[in-house]
Amino acid sequence: MSECTHNCSSCSENCSERSQESLIASLNRFSSVKKVIGVVSGKGGVGKSSVTALLATAMSKKGYKTAVLDADITGPSIPKAFGITEKPKGTEEYIIPCKSKGGIDIMSVGLLLENETDPVLWRGPIIAGTVKQFWTDVIWNEVDYMFVDMPPGTGDVPLTVFQSIPLDGIVVVSTPQKLVGVIVEKAIKMAEVMNIPVLGIIENMSYVLCPDCGKKIDLFGESGNEKILDRLPLDPRLADHCDNGTVEDFTGATPENTIEKILSL
Repeated sequence: MSECTHNCSSCSENCSERSQESLIASLNRFSSVKKVIGVVSGKGGVGKSSVTALLATAMSKKGYKTAVLDADITGPSIPKAFGITEKPKGTEEYIIPCKSKGGIDIMSVGLLLENETDPVLWRGPIIAGTVKQFWTDVIWNEVDYMFVDMPPGTGDVPLTVFQSIPLDGIVVVSTPQKLVGVIVEKAIKMAEVMNIPVLGIIENMSYVLCPDCGKKIDLFGESGNEKILDRLPLDPRLADHCDNGTVEDFTGATPENTIEKILSL
């Protein structure tokens, strides 16, 4: 057998990489999703969910029908950022996602808990199965762009998303610290092994602007990663909007280069 390049179009071998094609789950007959973008990170605490919210909000404001599938089952924060408190409705077969104030369709396990602080004490296979059901059993009506907020790391759930949901690409969220960069590289290599396009890196909390003079201060130094598409500042206003459920009202810096990259798909 020749060495695998993970490019199935140029390979005649019946290898494990080719078998992944059959694992893609189908949407239900009421759903339509044109483009799916995964938002990933190598580790927690880098602001992945807030970046997901910024991307979804920006695309929605451009007039596209947008959705967020919150795959961070044990740490769901998307409902809080968008200020959604009602429960999803549905039938015995399908679930209707909740809508944000700006019309973004959202599905998260956080919307199913009795209290938002209740822990999700599930094992890996159940968590992975729930993410898959969010793709297959939710009615995603005429969605132009779906963003999948994935949990950090390279475990069961990211693997399930990569194998089961037809991602058009992923965006990686990082911060400037070298330690974070090393871990983020693991997520990038996982995507490459799974043959998922890496659109680029958003460096979050990249700098802070002095409130008095406007000088840009690199709190953690410069990372210098050539794959970085956008550098977003550490902005307390964004944290306030996410805490208050008004992320769609945020008017600060947004990942414009990443948005352009997504629109070019």
